[in-house]
Amino acid sequence: MIRTQIQLPDHLYYRLKRLAEKEETSLAEIVRRAAQLLLEIYPEQAVESWQPPEPADPGRFRIPESDWRIAAHDIEIGEAKTGMD
Repeated sequence: MIRTQIQLPDHLYYRLKRLAEKEETSLAEIVRRAAQLLLEIYPEQAVESWQPPEPADPGRFRIPESDWRIAAHDIEIGEAKTGMD
């Protein structure tokens, strides 16, 4: 068994400590059980089997391509006026 050290927020520590006392076991055993339950909920997945999701279709552009530079320029001016960078 590997020994490790963790940090818990005070409220979580005291709730787990009370549960351990109620169950007549150690805090370490409560944390082990919680970790085991978490791993059952989120089973391991092979890295090779994961595929990124298909990209969503963004739809049609709202302005013609010929106006892109004008729109980008207007955005830069708008940011300069409002102080946004």
